Amino acid sequence: MTMLNKDMTLCISLSARPSNNGTRFHNFLYEALELNWIYKAFAPTDLAQAIAGVRGLGIRGCAISMPYKEDVIALVDRMDASATAIDSVNTIVNDDGVLTAYNTDYSAIAQLIERNGLDAGSTVLLRGSGGMAKATAAAFRDAGFDDVTIVARNEANGRALADLYDFAWLPDAGDATADVLVNVTPIGMAGGADEHALSFSAEAIAAASVVFDVVALPAETPFVAAGRAAGKTVISGAEVATLQALEQFVLYTGIRPSADQVRAAEEFMRAGS
Repeated sequence: MTMLNKDMTLCISLSARPSNNGTRFHNFLYEALELNWIYKAFAPTDLAQAIAGVRGLGIRGCAISMPYKEDVIALVDRMDASATAIDSVNTIVNDDGVLTAYNTDYSAIAQLIERNGLDAGSTVLLRGSGGMAKATAAAFRDAGFDDVTIVARNEANGRALADLYDFAWLPDAGDATADVLVNVTPIGMAGGADEHALSFSAEAIAAASVVFDVVALPAETPFVAAGRAAGKTVISGAEVATLQALEQFVLYTGIRPSADQVRAAEEFMRAGS
């Protein structure tokens, strides 16, 4: 058992609904690589004070989850190109009090689009308009998808995101269908008001070929479960969580674990979700 000590390096995550995914993934790798590090998840009551704590306490790394991915921009010192390109932050690295913001969500989504062989000629319904939706929309655009519709109740945010990439916008999915359905909202997230809800209708799922949910807790959201039951290609939020967390781990430690170590950490993470 790892014992806390004064020389231990601390990394944290900030989320409105913390999970143990990052905690289990990072701490597993710290132990596997014999690093004197520890990772802890928090639900901040004051975001600005939390980020000030990262700086003032010398916390090495800080993962940022919904709904703080845009709000933290004003609180950091530097923006890496990965965060500047989409005005969204999911990672902060502290170098002697200088906070640099990154976004590893984009690379995770891009890898999963490629890994699953998604056809750029497919139609896409992307539900959401927040920071994670920006990263997801950018990844689809850069992968060559141009028939994408942003579904967002907030017209200002939805239209802004759609206009940014010359996509369409709808306030509600209604009876719309597409080849690829992507949920980038908290619908289906454990502990939320909508944890048992489907992010798209059963009819839309039946008409789709790919079901893609970025919600990582639980790994089997109602949307993912419905997609599996319907025999669709399914991409889960747990897969997104693994890929983005791996790049965070590298940014924090400067070490890239082996493929076997990453697989073991992913299995450990999923066992606790």
